[in-house]
Amino acid sequence: MKRFLGVLVASMFLASAAYAADAVKEEKKADAKADSKDAKAKDAKAKDAKAKDAKADSKDAKADSKDGTKTK
Repeated sequence: MKRFLGVLVASMFLASAAYAADAVKEEKKADAKADSKDAKAKDAKAKDAKAKDAKADSKDAKADSKDGTKTK
């Protein structure tokens, strides 16, 4: 009887440890998805900012060439 109870307690302990490991694994996946979404959003914002800067630079260069001033 003692052996049966020992096996039962050990199996319950192992089952709870496995359940906790699954919960942690799912939490890490959710965090990784959120991080990747944040990174993608930051990359998109950076690309938009670079595109706006490039457009502004090209407009400045066109305006300077019309005025007759030279740029680098």
